[in-house]
Amino acid sequence: MDAGRVCPRALHDAKPTKHTQPLPTGRGWGGDSKKALSINCYGATIKKGILMTELEQIIGYTFKNPELLKEALTHSSYTNGKHLRSNERLEFLGDSVLSIVVSEHLFENLTNLPEGQLTKIRASVVCENALYPFARKIDLGKYIFLGKGEEHTGGRDRHSILADAFEALIAAIYLDGGFEAARSFILPFIPPLDKLSTGKFLLGDYKTVLQEIIQQNPEERVTYEISDESGQAHNKQFTANVLLNGQIIGTGKGKSKKEAEQSAAKEAISLMGYETN
Repeated sequence: MDAGRVCPRALHDAKPTKHTQPLPTGRGWGGDSKKALSINCYGATIKKGILMTELEQIIGYTFKNPELLKEALTHSSYTNGKHLRSNERLEFLGDSVLSIVVSEHLFENLTNLPEGQLTKIRASVVCENALYPFARKIDLGKYIFLGKGEEHTGGRDRHSILADAFEALIAAIYLDGGFEAARSFILPFIPPLDKLSTGKFLLGDYKTVLQEIIQQNPEERVTYEISDESGQAHNKQFTANVLLNGQIIGTGKGKSKKEAEQSAAKEAISLMGYETN
């Protein structure tokens, strides 16, 4: 059997708990390192297959070509030294599919809004800060194949990695099942149109959104400060405050200064009476 394929029968019979511990490797096991390595790799392949099947159940879509799903979940850090393709090309395609699905949805349903407002709403729905919570809703970080470096530095919850993987997943569904399948996957994540059209439900780059709100009063000034920094060098946690004319109006945490500032801006926007994702 091809080492790169999962035996359907073996996958059917496998129990996830049997593969939570690494299989033994090296000459100390049975005196045959090649055999041990082969079994270890096969066990890892089975585990990946189980995880992919679990994700299919969560998203409600079963792939005819599982290799597309595997590619969508493969971060570039995992491909080092392996004959694998990362999800970067799928991310490129998924970005376009997402944009056309959202554009069509807004165009057909918000018939009273002008082009400028539709563009603004679409931008807020398809940006990284919107896609990140979408990805977390399906626990996508659990299923991404990461290199050890990314794994150890919090890559499974990094905004950019999750947002990119979400777009790659969209592309994989599109290539496997067509436009309607991709559309059916995307639409449940989009907030209610009545909330989007009022301008009181905000997604996206919260720092920019907050700046636009504050700029309605030209004399007001928004600044940010990092109030705390904790954790080891490879797994930092930052706390940021956003200040209006020197007074704190929001506080947030994140794995980077940028994420912490976005979180602080989001809290400030919520305290002003706006809804956020």
